[in-house]
Amino acid sequence: DGNYIQRFPITQQALDLSQSRVRVTNGPTWDIGPDALLLRGTVPSGGITAPAVVAVASEQGINALADVPIAGAIVFLAGSGRSFSDVLPLIREGNPGAIVQVTTSSDRRWQVMRSRLEGTRWVKGWADFGGAPVLEIRESTLAPVLERHGVDIARRTTDRGPLTALALPNLELTIEATLAEERATAPNVVGILEGSDPSLTREYIVFSGHMDHVGIGRPVNGDSIYNGADDDASGTVAVIETAEAFAALDPRPKRSMIFLAVSGEERGMWGSEYYSLNPTVPLTQVVANFNTDMIGRNWRDTIVAIGKEHSDLGKTLNRVSARHPELNMTAIDDIWPRERFYFRSDHINFARNGVPILFFFSGTHEDYHRPSDHVDLIDAEKESRIVKLVFYLGLEVADAAERPRWDPESYRQIVGDRN
Repeated sequence: DGNYIQRFPITQQALDLSQSRVRVTNGPTWDIGPDALLLRGTVPSGGITAPAVVAVASEQGINALADVPIAGAIVFLAGSGRSFSDVLPLIREGNPGAIVQVTTSSDRRWQVMRSRLEGTRWVKGWADFGGAPVLEIRESTLAPVLERHGVDIARRTTDRGPLTALALPNLELTIEATLAEERATAPNVVGILEGSDPSLTREYIVFSGHMDHVGIGRPVNGDSIYNGADDDASGTVAVIETAEAFAALDPRPKRSMIFLAVSGEERGMWGSEYYSLNPTVPLTQVVANFNTDMIGRNWRDTIVAIGKEHSDLGKTLNRVSARHPELNMTAIDDIWPRERFYFRSDHINFARNGVPILFFFSGTHEDYHRPSDHVDLIDAEKESRIVKLVFYLGLEVADAAERPRWDPESYRQIVGDRN
């Protein structure tokens, strides 16, 4: 509409705990708060009444769920070494009535999560997981009910096989939750630099970083302002500096550039998810995404480029880095695969939609998500060399005859059949 701001809907919710519960037909009632948590989504005003499906995921992969009637069901999803974020998209494709994560949360974590239900909270203002609300319940709470239906959930979660699911048509539950809601919006900032080649100008490279942080939180040594200088003012500055550098080129790069500062990353990559659902250009025309998140600390001569192995962008980066030894900046592979950083920043919403990505990241530190993440600790000179490396990489991809290509196996695992 002629400006740089893309606004996305968010909703402030207040949960009436006295009117919120999970009832088992001919069984116990679990109150939202002490017994169950509402993590996200909205329960319809009339509640949700449906039979149960028990699904268990492990590290060994995912089987198709075509033979299990998930549509409309209340799906209890337990894990065994595989994160819920991997499996939730698969479950939501089955259009369940609700998804309940089965966990072994400690009492301390549970109390923290419960306290968040007692005030107001912000949630995404668009359909979340196909409209299905997501709850959490502890294994110790659920196990006695499942045992009466012949399911030993503890044994199932220690199996090492792929995702399995079991329908329990005789186990019916009702989920009720009363919410008061107030609607608002949050911003993404989008700038486009048109490419110079008529045949390539409708292909785009996205440079992204998130401009939000956790804001005001629990005081640490009397300080409640969480500055977020590294997480992710450093990445936001990188996007701005990269945009300035490309805008100064004459002639401009052959492909077009999108410079994207998103908000809501700390809430669960909201801004980038909304952008991926409502892109300002078709995502099929986006050839690469370079995401910068926390690049202002730690090593002076090294940057981790997460995702190098998933497309030929890794080889391109290696070639560009070797061509610019004056930067004294080595781009290495992911050294923390168990931390699953590939799935923890905004690039993932591009990757899951078929866009090859590289995520530039210097790692966490003792000031991560603390008030002490202060600008005085940023190594700006080092960051400037990282930005130059990203700039040269972007220029290489922008002027290349061919667009980047996925590794076929990586595409199958990350994108699947979504496109």
